[in-house]
Order: sequence, then C-alpha cells, then structure tokens
Amino acid sequence: MNTLKAFGSMVKDSFEHVTHGSKPYHIWMIFLTAIMLIGMYCYSVQLDEGLSATGMTDRVSWGLYISNFTFLVGVAAAAVMLVMPTYILKDMDFKHAVLIGEGLAVAALIMCLAFIVADMGGPSVLWHIIPGIGVFNFPSSMLAWDVIALNGYLFINITIPLYILFQHYQGKEAKRKIYVPGAILSVLWAVAIHLVTAFLYQGLQARPFWNNALLGPRFLASAFAAGPALIILVLAVIRRFTEFKIEQKTIKKIAMIVVVAAQINMIMLISELFKEFYAPTHHSESAYYLFFGLEGKTALLPWIWTAISLNLLATVMLTFNKLRNNPKVLYLCCFMLFVAIWVEKGFGLIVPGFIPGPYGVIAEYTPTGIEIGVTFGIWAMGAFIFTMLAKTSIAIELGKLRYKRKKKIASKTA
Repeated sequence: MNTLKAFGSMVKDSFEHVTHGSKPYHIWMIFLTAIMLIGMYCYSVQLDEGLSATGMTDRVSWGLYISNFTFLVGVAAAAVMLVMPTYILKDMDFKHAVLIGEGLAVAALIMCLAFIVADMGGPSVLWHIIPGIGVFNFPSSMLAWDVIALNGYLFINITIPLYILFQHYQGKEAKRKIYVPGAILSVLWAVAIHLVTAFLYQGLQARPFWNNALLGPRFLASAFAAGPALIILVLAVIRRFTEFKIEQKTIKKIAMIVVVAAQINMIMLISELFKEFYAPTHHSESAYYLFFGLEGKTALLPWIWTAISLNLLATVMLTFNKLRNNPKVLYLCCFMLFVAIWVEKGFGLIVPGFIPGPYGVIAEYTPTGIEIGVTFGIWAMGAFIFTMLAKTSIAIELGKLRYKRKKKIASKTA
C-alpha cells in the first residue's frame, strides 16, 4: 500500500513539475504543441480521404512514414550503447547520461509505432496485428516478429528507468539484482529489433535492392552512429539549459562510439557500392536509379549525394582527435551525421526498393503536404514526450523531486 502511495505521489509531483518551468521551456512546449496540432489536422485529412491523400501508390507503397520508422528504430536501439557500459560494465562516466538515452529510446519507439499507424491508414486496422484478435501469423510472418520486438523493447525501456527513478524518488538505491538482468536483456533486444527489421526487408524476394546480406549489420552500424550523435546533441542542450551537468569525458566517450560506428558504416557502404556497380546485373537497376537516375528519373539524386557527402565529411572530421575534442566541431559533425543517416537509411533505402517495380515500371514517389504535416506532427510528439521524461528524470536525479512521507504523530491522552 505504501508503494502505491509513493508511486501515486511521484506521478502527481511529476505532472506538476512538467507543467511548470522557465519561459524558454514554455515557448518550446507551445511550439511543439502547435506542430502536433498541425499534424493532427493533416492526419484527419488522411483519415477522411484515405491513403490517396499521400504520395504513395500501388507502385510505391512505402514512403515517408516507413522511412522515418526505419530510421527511428536505429535511434531507439542506440540507447544500448549507454546501457551496457553503465549497468553491465559499471562505467560510471555514463551514469548521468544513461537515463536520458533511455528516455530518448522510449520517445523514438512511440514515434515508430505512430508512423506504423499512419502508414496503415488509421488506427481502425490495428486489430490485424494484435495477437489473439487479428491474423498475427506468428512465427511465419516477419511483421509479427517486428511487432513483438518493438513492443518488447519499449516495455523494457520503460520499466528499467521507471524502477530506478522510483527508487531514487523515495531516497533509496536501486538494487542491481533487479535491474541488471533487464539491462542485459535490453542489450540483446536492441540488436534484435534492428535485425528483425532488416530481415523484414531482406525477406521480400521481389525487391532485389534489399536482398543484401549486409543490410542487418549496416542497420546496426548506422544506428550506433546516428543514435549516439543525437544523444550528444541532446546532452549539449541539457548542459546549456539545466543544472544537470554532464561531464565532458562522458561526451568524449560517446563521441568515440559515434566515430567508430560511422567508420564501419562507411566501409559497409563502399562494399555495397562495389557489389552493385563493379559487376552490375539487372538487379542493380534500383541502385542505378538511386545514385545516377534511370530514364531521366532523378528525384532522389540530390538527396542521396548530399547525404553521402555529409556522412563522409563528418566521419573524416570526427576521426581526428583535435577536431573531435572541439565541442563546436563535434556538435556540427553529429548534426551532419544525423541528417545524412536519416536520408540514407530512410529515403535512400525504402523508396529505391520499389523503383523500378517487378515489371520494370519506373514510378517515382514524392511525399505530399499531408504526409509531411503528419511526419512533423509525430516528430513533435516524440520531442514533447522526451522533454517531459527528461525534465522529470533530471529533477529526480538532482533531488528536487522526493517523496514526502507523512509522519504519524501519536496523540497522548491524559
């Protein structure tokens, strides 16, 4: 009973804390709310008109929504790069950053699920992927595996930080024997959500662009570059606007993770380019469309070459210690990597898989204003959720939110 009272008190105190703050905080939350409202309007149009309001067709049936979903799976999995050294290897340099990383993973996973709902047309069709209700087709369907992987990883990333924060809220230390097994499971699960997502694409025989043995490992490499890069940018903002100070050596260690993952990602990219263009076959047409265009169709050319240029430039700059240890250069490179991998792992992966189609038809895809509005709305929702999670976590870790136990005063009768 006391535990329930303490938990109820934490929820109440957290809600009160996130509804109060500085002027910049309120401006930020109002801005995100406005973007979410625009996204909700665009989504209402899509619900009314159906997926015909989007740029997707029967030729290109996955577009901006699934591109963002694929990218955000990597952002969510990146939290494991902080969980493993903190909870398992006991590297205390990551201690203050790990809860921020897990909060980012929760927000990213919620965004992933939102993009799936948007891509399916609406929430009314969700019953199809609910075990025991819809046609789940487990274990033969890779989509069923993906549903389990995403929701399982979301559950893990909610429960572990929640337990630790709840203990700290009560002024207690979290017990390692309770959260370490979950942390180990989250490491394995983070790898699983990426491999399962990659297998989902690899298993489609009619899409040779995705039939690549490097797809799964490259998913992981790009995730461990883009995710920690975003975490560094978020930590920089937190250091600037809050009392929660992350030591520079922590950021340096995360930066090392970023540069190694980025280098591996570039090596895999070169390997894929060699495979596609050194001895091209009919199945290389999607790659030719992406990088050089086909029959005058060049919609993705500026996107992919900008992404590769940013990726290469950021990776080279981060390789040099002097540049990597300069905060301004580091933040710029992290931003470039994040944008580059978003393009490369989103548009550069999903859309070319459909062009040309199985019958050789070249039908290009361009997202509509409705799709862009919904996408911005979902990203704003993720930022809104993460801001509230981070604000509450920081307050508990700094000791500003603590459970106030009511002391029983025994009255003495004469």
